[in-house]
Amino acid sequence: MRVATDIGGTFTDLVYVDEQGNFGTDKSSTTPPHFEKGVLHVLQKSGMDKEQLTMFIHGTTVIINALTERKGAKTALITTKGFRDVLEIARGNRPDLFNVQYEKPTPFVPRYLRQEVNERLNYKGEVLTALHREDIESAVALFKREGVESIAVAYLHAYANPTHEQQTVAIIKELWPEVMVTASSDITQEWREYERMNTAVLNAYVQPAATTYIDRLEKQLTQAMTIDQRYIMQSNGGTTKFENAKLAPINMVESGPVAGILGAAVLGEMIGEKNIIAFDIGGTTAKCSLIENGEVKVSTDYYIEKDNRHAGYPIKTPVIDIVEIGNGGGSIAWIDEGGALKVGPQSAGSTPGPVAYGQGGTEPTTTDANLVTGRLSANNFDYKVDLTKVKQVLAEKIGEPFQISEEEAALGIIRIANSNMLNALKLISIRKGHNPKDFTLLAFGGGGSMHAPALALELGVKKVVIPIASPVFSAWGMLMTDLRHDYIQTYIKRLNEVPLALLNRQWDDIKQSALQHFEDEGMKAEQVEFHYAVDMRYIGQEHTVKVPVTTGEWQEATKLQVVQDFHALHEKNYTFSLRDAETEIVNLHVTAFGKVPKPQLQKIQRDGTNEAAIKEQRRVYYEHMGWVDTAIYDRDLLIPNEVIQGPAIVEEKAAVTVIYQQQQLHMDDYGNLIIEKKGEQ
Repeated sequence: MRVATDIGGTFTDLVYVDEQGNFGTDKSSTTPPHFEKGVLHVLQKSGMDKEQLTMFIHGTTVIINALTERKGAKTALITTKGFRDVLEIARGNRPDLFNVQYEKPTPFVPRYLRQEVNERLNYKGEVLTALHREDIESAVALFKREGVESIAVAYLHAYANPTHEQQTVAIIKELWPEVMVTASSDITQEWREYERMNTAVLNAYVQPAATTYIDRLEKQLTQAMTIDQRYIMQSNGGTTKFENAKLAPINMVESGPVAGILGAAVLGEMIGEKNIIAFDIGGTTAKCSLIENGEVKVSTDYYIEKDNRHAGYPIKTPVIDIVEIGNGGGSIAWIDEGGALKVGPQSAGSTPGPVAYGQGGTEPTTTDANLVTGRLSANNFDYKVDLTKVKQVLAEKIGEPFQISEEEAALGIIRIANSNMLNALKLISIRKGHNPKDFTLLAFGGGGSMHAPALALELGVKKVVIPIASPVFSAWGMLMTDLRHDYIQTYIKRLNEVPLALLNRQWDDIKQSALQHFEDEGMKAEQVEFHYAVDMRYIGQEHTVKVPVTTGEWQEATKLQVVQDFHALHEKNYTFSLRDAETEIVNLHVTAFGKVPKPQLQKIQRDGTNEAAIKEQRRVYYEHMGWVDTAIYDRDLLIPNEVIQGPAIVEEKAAVTVIYQQQQLHMDDYGNLIIEKKGEQ
């Protein structure tokens, strides 16, 4: 048996599966700051046989929380002489162009803890100035006096030659064995000194907290069960061992959310859907990502805290391309100074939670609105619900200021939340040149199934899939992941000039490094699968386009095909191509997968009709229709391929699917709910 746990902002989810492909799921409240307690609680609550466990996979929000809440370690930086202010200078492009009061993001390391040493490499990695040990000794002495907990080392051009960084780490460890040290070349081997330096700093900043958390979790797991295979989800959609996660915790910055995206791609392949918009609505946030032709988009151009007013902080590690907004079930509805209704980004979380939880929440949330409109039933909450109080709060906080009834106020909250989510879906699809009609919306998380059918009607998506285990689908996705490591090496060469032998040698060096990495994790060479890509651009351009390479061995035909593919992808991304312009490689990208066996989905064998699945008739408040008597179905009793006409509601443990009048639904052979517009199947 294998188990996966995923820590969200509100709930900690669990999914387990046995050798026959039988799944079990559970949820419990997230328990900050001791998140491991929530993990152990949901393991115990599930009632599964811990003696049968062979693999544990974990997704966590510890890293992103430490960054956004500024609860990391006191961090210092050692860098090349003359470059201590790179973190301060950052980039010249500013998001809020006409704001004369705009301020650049404050570095995570104050200036007095950014120390310079005499050393210098050129862009080829050749040594211009040898490393001066006495500068490092002086810096370490200062850091000791200042109580520094973690040190980042980032030298100019270390991506081309990491020798000076490696020597520096060795000297620091010799002088101060207890301190944690991060070398930028151990985290990324891409160029761009600001992004690389900031990534090293952020890794150093979260490393003590990550190490403490993983150690605590490991101790608790060891006491509770015997299990050797323990993995943590990474932002690139793969897993890694606990020990590796402690060395490079910045790779876990989107640890939880990406598992659901990867699970969507795997499930899409199983059910024959190659083009998918994966949409995850939790208690605190909504996240979406686009999967085209079965491929999950991975990028190293990732930022935290970036929006149209703030430049944010770059993290130069592979992260699945996700758009995230602060809208979920716990998002608070409020009225701004101009008198407009807003929903989010503030969240009631799990403590105190929405008013409906009865745990002290006083602000109306999306969950409360769905309860008042009949989409949710008070009988399905883990708490005793005081519906009168929920209606009273909605009436006082939203209804009275707008002089509308509580149900109209609730519907207004739902519409605003849907509008916010729709904008996120447009960002990932229309704004990137994709027609939503060519994609299937695969929605999951506690609120995914409740909002996705309405969003599909607005966006023009023809089909919505609500997957099995949808409330805990991110944890389900973890069970479908392989070990994965991305190796990205800056290697700037004009494609028409670089010899094939050089390209192949570089590929082979990366592959050998990957095989050694997997061998250390207990994987055999025959279990490792390689995928290849290059980041390319026209000569004179600044930024790149990622181009897949179908073979691990370069030939002249490979070069010609890669150039043709680059022109086509450039045109798709930027609406033009320069067919006669010269091209160059900027980065080589090798993705290595350590393949693990996947559980097989079982077909559902169930006879009868959907009439037997009807739990009750309930009044539900719909836009343009008012209160409608609506059939409420139990998902666990639905018959495969039997059609349900909207309006209707399908309930399951921890989630509800709302079907509108224009739609119909059926469950496929594997238990996924398929929603389509009437007359368009």
